[in-house]
Amino acid sequence: MPVPHHQIYRRQQVATIPTGIGVYVLCDLDEVPIYVGKSTDGIQNRVRRHLTSARSDTIANRQLDVWEVAFVWAYPCATKASIPPLEAYLFHQHDPQSPLMNGAIPQNPGQLPFPHPERIRVQVLPDDERAIRRDPSRRLPRQSQFYFQLVDHIQTVKDSRQLRRSLQAHFDRLRRYHASFTGNVLEAPSEDDEDQD
Repeated sequence: MPVPHHQIYRRQQVATIPTGIGVYVLCDLDEVPIYVGKSTDGIQNRVRRHLTSARSDTIANRQLDVWEVAFVWAYPCATKASIPPLEAYLFHQHDPQSPLMNGAIPQNPGQLPFPHPERIRVQVLPDDERAIRRDPSRRLPRQSQFYFQLVDHIQTVKDSRQLRRSLQAHFDRLRRYHASFTGNVLEAPSEDDEDQD
């Protein structure tokens, strides 16, 4: 069976992510950040493990659906000491706009005590596949399924404040996808709707 072209594309693109240490941001199909992570053994290796669901607590705990990941922002760091403050800084930059799937909330470092590393942007899902997945008729069922998987995980495997925070972030996204799918039909019924009764 041939390997789907989007998997080949993802593998090729992940190979272009910096191999050094640092911080990364996983972004969804709309390039909205959904997770901020760090790596002291290489950003590329860490992202690859996320995207292949290999040895990742974030994946094991059902916090992150890699089906949604279409972009990676990498921020290479010169020293290990600069990684935690940069991770916390990026978390607090992005979480207010759209809640991240990170369970733990790092302390806000305020301004960075060093120059902000340059962002390296890598698209890891081709445009045609991204367009298919952005279709509300595909995205809503996928998010619904993932939401209930996380609920089940919390009820049967592990319950924590961090996982419940991730669950809330997924619920917020589910509401947005639901509104997109229904076209916000909760408005007053039109005459056409009344005629169908």
